[in-house]
Amino acid sequence: MPSASPGAPDLRQLVRGGVVAAALAASGLCASAPAFLEDFVDADDGHLDISNWLIDRQGFLPIPIVITEPAVGYGGGVALMFVRNSMRESAQKARETGHMSPPDIFVVGAAATENGTKAAFAGGMATFAEDRWRYRGGVGRADVNLAFYGIGGSGLGDGVQSLAYSLDGWMSSQQVLRRLGDSDNWLGLRWIFLDLDSKLDLSGDPRAGLRPDEAAQRASGLGLTLEHDSRDSIFTPSKGWTGALDAMFYAPGIGSDTRFESYRGHLFAYWPFARDFVLGGRLDGRSVSGTVPFYMLPFIDMRGIPAGRYQDEHTAVVETELRWNFTPRWAAVGFIGAGRAWGRSTDFGEASSAVSRGVGFRYQIAERLGMWVGLDYAKGPEDGTWYIQVGNAWR
Repeated sequence: MPSASPGAPDLRQLVRGGVVAAALAASGLCASAPAFLEDFVDADDGHLDISNWLIDRQGFLPIPIVITEPAVGYGGGVALMFVRNSMRESAQKARETGHMSPPDIFVVGAAATENGTKAAFAGGMATFAEDRWRYRGGVGRADVNLAFYGIGGSGLGDGVQSLAYSLDGWMSSQQVLRRLGDSDNWLGLRWIFLDLDSKLDLSGDPRAGLRPDEAAQRASGLGLTLEHDSRDSIFTPSKGWTGALDAMFYAPGIGSDTRFESYRGHLFAYWPFARDFVLGGRLDGRSVSGTVPFYMLPFIDMRGIPAGRYQDEHTAVVETELRWNFTPRWAAVGFIGAGRAWGRSTDFGEASSAVSRGVGFRYQIAERLGMWVGLDYAKGPEDGTWYIQVGNAWR
């Protein structure tokens, strides 16, 4: 899926870790018992494995969603995914073109959480012209209840820690990418459109410190993306790296209420060592300038820190994760990271770092695809929380 623009509301962050591995298997319950066992048990080691289902099957799959994002509370939902071509067909196409192409996937679903947040969405990804072109996009309608902690996240003064607000409206992200030559590099054009009504106008509360134009309802922007991806798996990589440089430009001439720019650069790299260990590293920087709606300010995006908790004009995150594959099926992970938000509230050198650390476990649910699932516990500056993970935690 495409990387999010800095600070834009992202359903992937609000539905972090959204699919439970066992729930994926539930999509085969309508099959006969022998077929079910054949699809979900590895013939070599007898363990639960959904490789055959994901590789050989195609059609509609019901997928339960589990939400554990602390910014909106616990919740859940369901999505219906349609796979137009199986991953076996994609592998055959890869032998012909020399590039591994993801299957064409389309999804529609809905979810809700305990704090009243609810969302419905539809989207998909597809490849064209022997995988020289790719499309990724989606449209969603959401009513999201969040808390504003002030620019920089240090509170709002007068003993007020945060102010509640909600965003209700439409979100759309559409992206087309073109492969550069015969490489693993892609150049993309993207359009992001948001039309969000804030039920509680924070610009009318002097404690928020916001101007009226910083609570603008509509944002529409066009931008470019330059991507690279040489990972050995799009799900749970063990070697290689992926990265992107994104630039988005919002202006009244293309439907935006205000004029501003947003930028993101990120790098995720993976190094295997000592046979059973994989070390991962993440660098992620986001920045905005101009008259930016407050809900599109970049925020520190890490496990253990609620979405939107620390936001400002610029953010930077450094994170590392160590995975120990102590059996062919089971692994333990440990991770630690730090992020800063600065710009309007303080300079980079004066900003404090928000540190998060945690541990977790993984189970290799699809050996032929390198897909691991599991559970993480992360502790940030305030509270700790649990995250269900499917594939890699970094987005």
